[in-house]
Amino acid sequence: MFRSQVLICGGTGCTSSGSDQLIHSFESELAKNDLQDEVKIVRTGCFGLCALGPIVIIYPEGSFYSRVEVTDVPEIVSEHLLKGRPVERLLYDETVTDNGVISLNDTNFYKKQHRVALRNCGVINPENIDEYIAMDGYKALGICLTEKTPQEVIDIIKASGLRGRGGAGFPTGVKWQLTAQNHADQKYVACNADEGDPGAFMDRSVLEGDPHTILEAMAIAAYATGANHGFIYVRAEYPIAVKRLQIAINQAREYGLLGKDIFGTGFDFDIELRLGAGAFVCGEETALMRSVEGQRGEPRPRPPFPAQKGIFEKPTLLNNVETYANITQIILNGPEWFASMGTEKSKGTKVFALGGKINNTGLVEVPMGTTLREIIEEIGGGIPGGKKFKAAQTGGPSGGCIPAEHFDIPIDYDNLISIGSMMGSGGMIVMDEDTCMVDIAKFFLEFTVEESCGKCTPCRVGTKRLLEMLTKITKGQATLEDLDKIEELCHYIKENALCGLGQTAPNPVLATLHYFRDEYVAHIVDKKCPAGVCKALLTYSIDPDKCKGCTLCSRVCPAGAITGTVKLPHEIDPHKCLKCGACIEKCKFGAISIQ
Repeated sequence: MFRSQVLICGGTGCTSSGSDQLIHSFESELAKNDLQDEVKIVRTGCFGLCALGPIVIIYPEGSFYSRVEVTDVPEIVSEHLLKGRPVERLLYDETVTDNGVISLNDTNFYKKQHRVALRNCGVINPENIDEYIAMDGYKALGICLTEKTPQEVIDIIKASGLRGRGGAGFPTGVKWQLTAQNHADQKYVACNADEGDPGAFMDRSVLEGDPHTILEAMAIAAYATGANHGFIYVRAEYPIAVKRLQIAINQAREYGLLGKDIFGTGFDFDIELRLGAGAFVCGEETALMRSVEGQRGEPRPRPPFPAQKGIFEKPTLLNNVETYANITQIILNGPEWFASMGTEKSKGTKVFALGGKINNTGLVEVPMGTTLREIIEEIGGGIPGGKKFKAAQTGGPSGGCIPAEHFDIPIDYDNLISIGSMMGSGGMIVMDEDTCMVDIAKFFLEFTVEESCGKCTPCRVGTKRLLEMLTKITKGQATLEDLDKIEELCHYIKENALCGLGQTAPNPVLATLHYFRDEYVAHIVDKKCPAGVCKALLTYSIDPDKCKGCTLCSRVCPAGAITGTVKLPHEIDPHKCLKCGACIEKCKFGAISIQ
């Protein structure tokens, strides 16, 4: 038994901040102080507060250390682990109050969260199956195989109200039922771990922090639908997730939890990984299945749907990572427990990756129906620098934006669709008053154009023409008639594209046009970008009353656009100016402005 445990985040975020070096340093310091038999180092998954990495939590006290550096380790070992005195200067500031140190669960970031899909992330060592089993791991599978019929399992999932967390929100139990009723000599269960939305990292964190929950849920799904083989399609850019998934698969096989005759019931099921090359279109179910088969990742028309003809033309059940992450808890706690959370039509919780102009960048899990204001102001800590909230983009390149007028909308599938946005997989990019909404629409469309597989003309050509028109607007070369053409083309693409990528590509454009049309008009009529973002519409000028003639601006200008003599006001040649902003950064007198 160990008297203390040092949990160190081993997710991608903290690993990139140096958590591996921290672990080595802790091991070295513990050995120096002869504490290696008293204190255990545990590499865990993501804690959620990604902007504070590397993160270290010491139990049993629950002391939460943030932004820990290797040079801090000797002090933590000598003061906290040897003398029992937490190092207050390294504690997360929200846990330090006038009444002493509070639990992490009582901080603004955590107290409104309810972790179901993320329940084990940051709690267990994801590379140790025994720790997962200690948290009731594989118990749900055992119950299903020994106490439930396949139809009873499906009925439980149906009763829970769980909807697919990959974006479309299709009822999970119905999808399982459709797959089960299609009889074939071979069926497959697949997991979509091809998380491609900009700013999204929910699935990656589950895979890195709790891989066994996905394996167990896939085995339950296979039993319910009559499958005996599974595929996890994960992008190769997730090396930590790939490594831990393979370790988990090997361990589950060794324990007899994957393979032949699981729990002695005669049920056979095994899983293999398929690595994706980073094509966004392979997040679409039919393109993913072609890629699993070793073919070019392109979508195909539906019907037939995957439940009828999927991988290798056999009935296939496909769910995404977060959907599977809820399954075992529904089995263990009952469908009523899950349905008690959320709203009438959107049950349970949802994981969001908070990014953009937000203080608490990271991963949160809240009950469906939590308002956008609660997520951004209370959990996310608000907008940096006292700036005003302008909009939040949900659903990535396939989604829309939620403007400030809907700040108090309860977040669920139907509410978001009603205001022209969508849940998507869970990326939430927050924008402040300095964000140009035309530029945002252009950014997402650039991504879609780059990621289009090119199979259908509406997507291949239509999105490119759409991007050209948006680019004209940001350069001040468009007319008001172009707005009508843009809307017409958006609706054409939505109605005629082959797959979800093309059908939803116009969403960011339509949403920003609907809520921020005045910004489009300003770009076209006034030839100005209200947010000061679109370079082609900016003019740099020097106020002669403020300029002291220090020459700093002229010395840093890469284009030689600034002229003047020492101690006299300088001037900027607008024809030479690159609008790089270097002059503004160097000016100490606030003499340079952008108009």
